[in-house]
Amino acid sequence: MGEMVEVWRGGVATWECDSMGHLNVGFYMAKAMEALIGLAAELGMPHAFAPRAEATLIVREQHIRFLREAQVGARLHIDAGVLAMGEDDASVLLLMRHHDGEPAASFRMRVVHATAREGRAFPWPHWARARAAAITIEAPERAAPRSVSLDPVAVAASLPQALELGLQRIGFGGFRIGDCDAFGRMRTELVIARISDSVAHLMAGLLEDLAAGGRKLGAVALEYRLIYLDWPRAGDLYELRSGFLGAEPRLRRMVHWFLDPATGRPWASAEAVAAVFDVEARKTVALTETELAAWAAVITPGLTL
Repeated sequence: MGEMVEVWRGGVATWECDSMGHLNVGFYMAKAMEALIGLAAELGMPHAFAPRAEATLIVREQHIRFLREAQVGARLHIDAGVLAMGEDDASVLLLMRHHDGEPAASFRMRVVHATAREGRAFPWPHWARARAAAITIEAPERAAPRSVSLDPVAVAASLPQALELGLQRIGFGGFRIGDCDAFGRMRTELVIARISDSVAHLMAGLLEDLAAGGRKLGAVALEYRLIYLDWPRAGDLYELRSGFLGAEPRLRRMVHWFLDPATGRPWASAEAVAAVFDVEARKTVALTETELAAWAAVITPGLTL
């Protein structure tokens, strides 16, 4: 086994934080995607995300755990390693840490080695395999899935199915040139960023009922599984349809379908695990049986990725 290598180092700016007072999930992901550029360089692909690239890395699946909040001024760095390498894809791990070494978040990604413009998968070159061997690792326990399954799944997301299930439309918009990468595809981090921007529409009424006692409450993401199926380009629209999958005293489970309203097909599908967060106490809140019953009443039967 090899060792992880540092692929990114930076910090948290004020404008990257949300109403909870900590780094927004979209910026966690943006930093991880910047770190993927560094990992590509370690694999011998230093220009994988440059406009002139012939080959790149395309993210197909992600598992994320948010382990310790990062507030304004936090000093962070990301180490990376390869978990497994297939013929034309790889499972990689990016581990974001605070300056004291404590994990802030883990990002497990399945990436495809593909032609930069067409996105066609093709085999890894021998030199990339040799470099990967030097940084091949086993995933630490903190990066293992906790509340979601990573088993293979047939994605059910579609606009007709969303309408049939009565999923709430929590987001709608389009993509600009600045939202796309060097090859014209939507930047990966925008899926989770758009979910974060819109999830208040799904949770608002329930959170308002909980906050009736004067507490300042919000929601924090703990874990995500994302599957990317197709890539919007500048001028394309998206529609975000979401619903609750389940609720436990400290956990809320949601599924978000990121759809193309023009065709009804999915751009991406995501499962999220979140918790109610007391902003002043800086800790998660457990629901009473009465409060839990209110959340259980809005679960969508049959909802999956």
